[in-house]
Amino acid sequence: MLGAARQLDATQGLNSTYVVGTAEATSLPDKAFDLVTAGQCWHWFDAQQASIEIKRILKPAGRLLIAFYDWLPLKGNVVRRTEKLIEQYNPDWRGGNLTGIHPGLFRDLGENGFEEIESFTFDEPAIYTHESWRGRIRASAGIAATLTSEEVERFDAELTALLAKDFPEEPMAIPHRVFVVQALPAS
Repeated sequence: MLGAARQLDATQGLNSTYVVGTAEATSLPDKAFDLVTAGQCWHWFDAQQASIEIKRILKPAGRLLIAFYDWLPLKGNVVRRTEKLIEQYNPDWRGGNLTGIHPGLFRDLGENGFEEIESFTFDEPAIYTHESWRGRIRASAGIAATLTSEEVERFDAELTALLAKDFPEEPMAIPHRVFVVQALPAS
């Protein structure tokens, strides 16, 4: 990913500095940043340790911004039908039928030394072809990360047939929800 990021920088004439670390131990200097962002990743972190590290690297008036961009399974839509298919192949998968709102963030931040916690949300469609939707789903934790390659192939064949039969129009507008929480370190 770093190689791809550097290539993108070069094509845009940008000069970025990349640092490899974890949210819990960045190796970045104390009180150096006005803003720390976490996009589509907070659920992978140890919330307490990441909060300690973020408070350490934020300037006194610095802000933390956490954002999610989640598909919305609505009755009968392509998302919900796809999730039902994932559940057939992976009954232990618990990533479906969600709302795109992550209420645990308020507790995580409040209990870990943040205040003035605010959120906002809005919905927007993401545009997918059948091929790009299949790729997105194959790459998800419910499929490629947990199924055998043979199961992934069978799943993909079923998803291909489902899309062709029940959602033939391309491109498809897949409803998504943007959910953002921002907070300041407690003084």
